[in-house]
Amino acid sequence: MINLYSLGHFLQWFFLGRYLIKSWTLFFILSLGWEIVELYIPFEFAKEYFSNKIADILINCLGFYSGLVSKKSS
Repeated sequence: MINLYSLGHFLQWFFLGRYLIKSWTLFFILSLGWEIVELYIPFEFAKEYFSNKIADILINCLGFYSGLVSKKSS
């Protein structure tokens, strides 16, 4: 369920939460929207089990939350 792409997801959403996006609503639209797009694009990197999709969303949430918290603490 967790793979190298998970680290990329975490870092991407950490930096977006830290520097660009402050809205959970926008975060969910972008995060879930991309996971849905991945179901339809014909590239090998997008082919994964449903459990990986759930893990990606959880990692995205953790990364975004961490970015928001790190912004507040600095």
